[in-house]
Amino acid sequence: MRYTRRDFLATTATASLASLFAPSALASGQSASDGTAVARFHRHNVTSPEGQRMLASYARGIQAMLALPADDPRNWFRNAFVHLMDCPHGNWWFYVWHRGYVGYFEQTIRELSGDRQFAMPYWDWTELPQIPVAMFDGLLTPTDKAYTPYTRNLAVFTQFMKPALQRHWNTLDSGQRQQLSLRGYNSAEDVWNDVTGYNAKEQTGISGNAAYAVTCGARYLWREHPGFDPKTASAVSADTIRAGLSPVEFNNPDISRSFTSSRTTSHVLQPDGATKFSVLEGFPHNKVHNCIGGVGAVDPGPYGNMTNFLSPLDPIFYLHHANMDRLWDVWTRRQQAFGRPIMPTDAAERRQFMDEPFRFFVNGLGRYVGTRPAAEFFSTTAFDYDYVYGRGVRAAEQAATAPNAAKAARLVRSKRTDGAVRVAVPNEAVRAHLAATGPRMLIAEVTLERPHGLHNTREFDVLINAPADVTSVSADSPYYAGTVSFFGPSMAAMGHDHPTTFAVPLPQTLGALRADAAGGGSTTLEIRLVASSGQAPQSFPVLDAAILVAPH
Repeated sequence: MRYTRRDFLATTATASLASLFAPSALASGQSASDGTAVARFHRHNVTSPEGQRMLASYARGIQAMLALPADDPRNWFRNAFVHLMDCPHGNWWFYVWHRGYVGYFEQTIRELSGDRQFAMPYWDWTELPQIPVAMFDGLLTPTDKAYTPYTRNLAVFTQFMKPALQRHWNTLDSGQRQQLSLRGYNSAEDVWNDVTGYNAKEQTGISGNAAYAVTCGARYLWREHPGFDPKTASAVSADTIRAGLSPVEFNNPDISRSFTSSRTTSHVLQPDGATKFSVLEGFPHNKVHNCIGGVGAVDPGPYGNMTNFLSPLDPIFYLHHANMDRLWDVWTRRQQAFGRPIMPTDAAERRQFMDEPFRFFVNGLGRYVGTRPAAEFFSTTAFDYDYVYGRGVRAAEQAATAPNAAKAARLVRSKRTDGAVRVAVPNEAVRAHLAATGPRMLIAEVTLERPHGLHNTREFDVLINAPADVTSVSADSPYYAGTVSFFGPSMAAMGHDHPTTFAVPLPQTLGALRADAAGGGSTTLEIRLVASSGQAPQSFPVLDAAILVAPH
C-alpha cells in the first residue's frame, strides 16, 4: 500500500517514535483522511505483481527507444550518453542528480510505451541479492539479440553512434562546454575515448575502462547464475544498509558521519582533498555496479555495461538507482520524524548545493529542459511519485540513531608505526559494538590512493589484524571488514595523486574485536588493504585511517 511523505508527517503527530519504527509501521499509512492528493505515480518493488506489470511497459519503451535514430536524444544509446558526460559520483550531488536523470527517463518510457502510469520499479537487493529473473527476458537484458545490430562489435557501434555524438557536441552551449571541460572533455573525441577505453595520457587502450561492451558480454551475471558473490552480498546486507542510514547529517567532512559523499565545488569535479564515499554510495551502489559488470570475475576487463559510465545501457541500472533513491527517501522521512535537517544546515553550503546547475537532462518529448538547479530535484514531488512497500519496511531501515548519541560520537585517529596503520579503540566501545542490535557502533574511515594510468584495480578488501602473509580472504574470514569499490575509471581531468576515503562499517564478526576486549584499556586494530578477488593478490598502502566510536 502507498505511504506518502504527507502521511508520514501526519503520523508523527500522533504516534510515539518507538511505535513509528515498529515492524511494518512505515507501510501501514493510508491516504490522507482529508482527501489530500497523494502522488500520481507509484514505484513498486520489482518482485510485486505491479512491479512485474511495469517491466512489460519498460520493455515496450526500450523497444521504441532502440527504433529511434541516433540523433534523437531519447534513443536508447543517446540517453545513456547523458550519464557518461554528466553523472556525479563520489560527491554530495550523487542522489539529487540521479533523481533527475531517472525521473526524466520515466517520462520517456511513459511517452513511448503508451503506459501513462508507468513508474520505475525498485530492486531491493537486500531482500533479493540477485538479478530479478524477469530482467533476463528479451529487451530487459543487454545481451538480447535486439541489441546486436548496434553493439555486436565496436566498429558497428562507432558507425552508429559517433557521428551523432559529434553532431550533438556541435550544438552544445557555452555552459555545457564549460562543465564538460571541467570533466576533461574538450571535444567529442575526448568523450569517445571513454567509450573505447583509450587513455590519451598513456597513449594506449585499457580494456577495463571501455564504456562500450559487446552484446554477448554486456552483462556478467546470467540467468543460470543471477546471484551476488558473497562480498557483494555483504555490501548490500541489512547491517550495511542500517549503517548507511545512520548518519544524522546530510553532509559532514567526516565521511563516517555523513549521509552523502564529498562536498565539492561542482558536480563534475573531484574535491580539493580526498574523494570521500559515504557508506551507501561506496558499498551497495558501487559494488552492485561492479558485480553485474564482472569486476573481479573477468579482470582486467573488458567488462559489461554496468561497470563503467555507459551503465544505463543495462536496463537493470534504473531499478538499481530507483532503490538508491528509495533509501534516500527512507533517510529523509526518518530525519523529518526526529525533527532533524534533511539538507545542509549552513546557509552558504545549502545555497551552493541547491543552486548547482544541471544542463543535460532530456524530457519525455525529447526536448532538452535547459539549465535546472539541483533544488528542483531535491524532493520526490519533482516527478510526483512515491514508493510502495507491500510487506512493510524491513527492520534494517527502521532502526534509528538517537540524535544526541549520534552527535556525541567521536573519531579515533590512526597512528602509523613500522609502515602499518593502527587505531586503538576503547574496549568499552568494542563491547558496545558487539552487543549492538541496531546500526554498527564502529565505522572506519580508510584512505588510499586511487590507482591511475595503466593500473586498473577497482576493488580492495579491508583486512583487520590479518597476519602479514594473508593476501587474500573470503567474505567469511575473521579478518574481512568489507570491500571498497571504485565505480568507473578515473575521469580524464583527475590528477595522478588522488586519495580516496571510504566509510567502512565494521562487522561484528571480526576476530580482532572478539579476541580480548575485556576490562578497560583498548583494542588495537591494524588496517590493511589487498586487491580483491580476480587479480594477483597484492597489498596496497593505507594512507590514513580513523574509526568513528559511538557513545556507550
